Amino acid sequence: MAYHVYMETFGCQMNEYDTELVRSLLKTNGFQMTQDSEEAHVVLLNTCAIRENAHNRVYGHLGKFKVAKQERGLVIGVLGCMAQNLKKELQETRPFIDVLVGPDGYRQLPVLLTRALEQHEKGQAVELSEYETYEQIVPDRVPGVHGWIAVMRGCDNFCTFCVVPYTRGRERSREPQGIVREAQDLADRGYKQITLLGQNVNSYQADGWGFARLIKVVADVPGIERVRFMSPHPKDFPPALLEAIADHPHICRQIHLPLQSGNDRMLEMMGRTYTRREYLELVDVIRQHGTIALSTDVICGFCSETQEEYLETYRLLEEVAFQSTFVFKYSERKQTIASRKYPDDVSDVVKSERVMQLIELQKKISIRKNQQKIGRTVQVLVEGHARKFPDQWMGHAEDNTTVVWEKNGHMTQPGDLVSVLVHDVSAGTLFGHMAPVL
Repeated sequence: MAYHVYMETFGCQMNEYDTELVRSLLKTNGFQMTQDSEEAHVVLLNTCAIRENAHNRVYGHLGKFKVAKQERGLVIGVLGCMAQNLKKELQETRPFIDVLVGPDGYRQLPVLLTRALEQHEKGQAVELSEYETYEQIVPDRVPGVHGWIAVMRGCDNFCTFCVVPYTRGRERSREPQGIVREAQDLADRGYKQITLLGQNVNSYQADGWGFARLIKVVADVPGIERVRFMSPHPKDFPPALLEAIADHPHICRQIHLPLQSGNDRMLEMMGRTYTRREYLELVDVIRQHGTIALSTDVICGFCSETQEEYLETYRLLEEVAFQSTFVFKYSERKQTIASRKYPDDVSDVVKSERVMQLIELQKKISIRKNQQKIGRTVQVLVEGHARKFPDQWMGHAEDNTTVVWEKNGHMTQPGDLVSVLVHDVSAGTLFGHMAPVL
């Protein structure tokens, strides 16, 4: 009998990539994937442990599937970072979970599920590995335009607020030849854009290759039009990578450069290993290489953050004028250094106020920057139909801004690179029409 598996994914692009690995492993071992949870014998939730909201969403879904388990004997598995970081809590508070598998244990999943289905045996694989990179496993991808490739796993930075080193282990880089083969496979399947993933891609090191060499070789793969990467760390941004971004026509001139705070005391408490001045100096160096769009992450309300310290972050965002900023309330995570050393003493009300103020600031900056594009032509990778308007196409410009434009009978297909003349904007979207071909 072929067992049907329904799977949901929460969190970051790395989790999306891991879900592709899990689907591949399950299919190779005779399982069938389904989009209908009602016909599934197994439900798997691939989880994120970065923020409280992600936890709450998973708990809500577990409650829903608990009922299905009682009614028809559904097997429930929790995968990923929550399984790794909260295994004891999940076992004690959600005893109906049958299988717990951390990010390094996916190879064991087919056997654990078979035992749960046929012998009603609970199981787990939550050991961290120093070596697992899932080399030789071809991800089971959904057809599309954009594919992810994990070039490394784990993290050695140990930022005090972050749980990743405890859920994904220490840094280890994949062999470059395997990454390039995977990029070629994506190109052969019609994918046009690749994002190279790692907790800190700057640290990539394998067989004498650094990340700058790797990304250039991936960008040289025939058929690949755009290459992006997530995410670098400001502490060790290699000049060779900036040169590659500036010079290679297929590497997007866009960098996501996490900040977290604009105050030196906060940065030191967070374990970020750079100062406000050093971050701004890096921004200056980046901008010496021409027009490169910058985005960032910011945490509001980290332990003991004062109003003046928060305002330093506000002023830094004003000064740098990022294309976009992802703003989060500090959320204490179990096992992190911050949870052991610092009290989470900024009220939720204050955190929320600061988040909203930064969001409003970034909205004004983004609108101002996007307005400068009105009347200009941008190159867009077509991704599909606009969600709200089927008579429009949607894609992204090189700086990763969303672009929407009228179809107007043009023979355009997902994966095409087209020129769009911008005539209107919002904070997050450019609106336009196909530029005439001269």
